[in-house]
Amino acid sequence: MDSLSSQIPPPLVAGTARPPRIWKFWGTTLWGLFIFGAMFAGQLAVIAWFVLRQEGEADIVSTIRAVGGGLTISLSVIMGLPAVAAACWIAIRPSRTPFADYLALRWTTWKNAALGVVSLVVLVGCWDLLSRALGREITPGFMGDVLKSAQADGALWLLVIAFCIAAPISEELFARGFLYRGWSESFLKPAGAVLLSSIAWTSLHMQYDWFFFGEVFSIGLLFGYIRYRTGSTLLTIVLHGLNNLAATLQTIFLTS
Repeated sequence: MDSLSSQIPPPLVAGTARPPRIWKFWGTTLWGLFIFGAMFAGQLAVIAWFVLRQEGEADIVSTIRAVGGGLTISLSVIMGLPAVAAACWIAIRPSRTPFADYLALRWTTWKNAALGVVSLVVLVGCWDLLSRALGREITPGFMGDVLKSAQADGALWLLVIAFCIAAPISEELFARGFLYRGWSESFLKPAGAVLLSSIAWTSLHMQYDWFFFGEVFSIGLLFGYIRYRTGSTLLTIVLHGLNNLAATLQTIFLTS
């Protein structure tokens, strides 16, 4: 009886802190919409500022130029990062779980990191070969247009920071950090969480056509599996940043 009773946790008493918890499916989904809204609001605030500061009478052409400029896009992506981080903190705080633990902001082994890099190179390489075989452009036209605009504005360095640092951190905190954590501990289990979080992440890239949409989704599945296998969102952030850096350098080389 003593050994059996020792396994029963003591009841909570007044003044005792409640144990931490994780949001399950609906909690993660609703808070995920809140985080997505915060990201959108942070980015939209920058776009609105550029539109409102236009001199003279605004027209459609000048508005489109202001919204689609490299400087505007770079700053909007960067401003999405603090918005996502703050929204994640608000969502995680009621769970009483430490912020870094909830989002799995921990490192893994260098062996896992090397396997992640190799897997990403192979996957992206296969998509590049398929793109060439189909006679398609290797990089999205959207990337080339934004790059040229950023160069004209003298903001190429800012674009690199936005695409290779700010975007990977904010998107991974959202998808592989918050969404995966809650959904994987719900009825979806890890496999369903990898699939659904990849769909959610892919939906953030609506500027691409169907081909690059498929590539982004496959990369999301890989990142989701790595998140499951290693338990590290930091690794997916690094891999995401390396992928974006390679894509940015490739676009610079092809458009130069």
